[in-house]
Amino acid sequence: MAATKFLALVVLSIIPYPQMVGGELDEATRERVQQHADNLSQEMTRLLQELELRSQEQSGVDWGALLFAALQQWQFWAIAGVLVLPFGLWWWLSKRSPEPDSSSDEESSSSDTDQEEEEDDSDDANDLGRFFEEHIQWPVQDLATECRVVKAVVADLIRVCQVLLSNSFFPVLQPAIGVGSAFEGWSPREEDIIYRLLVPLQPPRGHAFHLELGTAREMLARNFCIRVELECTCTRERPAGEMLCFLHHPEEELRRNQDPSLLGTLCTGSYLDVQKTARWFQILVKAAWVVLPESAQCRLTVLPSSRSCKFRVTKGNNKSLCIEMMFGVQQGDSDIFLSSQSTEAIFTPSTMWTESCAVAEVKFFRHVARQAPHDSFHLRCLQVCARILVGTGFSTYTLKTVVMHLLTTIPLSGWRGRDFLLRLQDIMRYLRCCLEEKRLDHFFFGNERVPEEISLPPDFRTVEPLNLFQRLVQHPATHAEALREFVELRDRLTRLLIYGR
Repeated sequence: MAATKFLALVVLSIIPYPQMVGGELDEATRERVQQHADNLSQEMTRLLQELELRSQEQSGVDWGALLFAALQQWQFWAIAGVLVLPFGLWWWLSKRSPEPDSSSDEESSSSDTDQEEEEDDSDDANDLGRFFEEHIQWPVQDLATECRVVKAVVADLIRVCQVLLSNSFFPVLQPAIGVGSAFEGWSPREEDIIYRLLVPLQPPRGHAFHLELGTAREMLARNFCIRVELECTCTRERPAGEMLCFLHHPEEELRRNQDPSLLGTLCTGSYLDVQKTARWFQILVKAAWVVLPESAQCRLTVLPSSRSCKFRVTKGNNKSLCIEMMFGVQQGDSDIFLSSQSTEAIFTPSTMWTESCAVAEVKFFRHVARQAPHDSFHLRCLQVCARILVGTGFSTYTLKTVVMHLLTTIPLSGWRGRDFLLRLQDIMRYLRCCLEEKRLDHFFFGNERVPEEISLPPDFRTVEPLNLFQRLVQHPATHAEALREFVELRDRLTRLLIYGR
């Protein structure tokens, strides 16, 4: 019990993040840190006395033997680290933000030996980060392998669907793109992983898609409508079997000799309907599944969904895979799509398609993986954040946005396992500041730090950033509740670091 209290003191001494003023610790903050260290030291002394008193009360127990047994336990080393941690942490933060009046002569006169000693001290301080990272019980996952399996199954489904639709006027299916946390390399919890893929749609022959941005009221959500227009396909000499022009052939001839246009199947009025598209695709997947070799060993169960095709693939009594296929229309040649995925709105019209950056997000995390050290733990930080969010009003996307911002402001060399606690600290501090200011900027709007390899529409880099916390500005009660929930998040993080689960 006492060892657990010591471990709690370790975490509590790290989670609070001192305010920086002008690039350094101000005097008031120094006093608070010093007072915090004194309080921790007093509490540690009290607990040590309690341990000694208990050992003396136990008859027949030798204190030396008790100490020897303690030396064999990892808790002892945690206790030893705690005895110097508060002062060491204060010293390390001071070194991290040097005094402005420090003479350059002193810096230039530092020997290589002194630099090595400072690096060693920094490594020692960061060893605690490694300890807590290893202390957490991470879910046993092989996301890379399962993602490959899912992509192979979906690729087979798409190929069969393309054959079935070859002579129709339904949307033309393109190869699916893996999106979401699983394909980004992380997942909140093992028991409820959903493998999401986006299937790009292109207009069929004789049709064109025109993207129309929603009204000013809908601008915050960046919702669009996809207007379908018929195009002339008339030619002077029409080969036998070629399609009739929907614009210039009599309706009776069209009904008798040709399948209906997209306007007559999946549209409401002149606009592509999300819900009609979802129902059509669910039927299509069922028809395609029966001809796949996988159907002999696996069972496909289509799950209820009004704006996507969600299904479960089960092999015998083994673990099943939950797959969700969404549909999207690409904005030009960019990595931004209009997606069928549901929004946070209570009611979204069936002709409304939401602007999605899911493909751009996957490309961003792949970019980070190529640039980051091999032992980078930025994805572990995301997993921790997702675990503590359950049951709160914060979405996973909120914390992912925070992490993406930090990945472009903190050098990637600072996301190693040894920096685990420091980065969690930065994430919580960033979120708290955003809550206090009632503003969290969308990562891809008006952000000059977005890697150039991610293709964005022309207006994305110059437009005013979208505020993901706009609801906090409009509803004071929601803001107050968010601040209360932040305190709960901080407590949950502390408990997770202490108990490992």
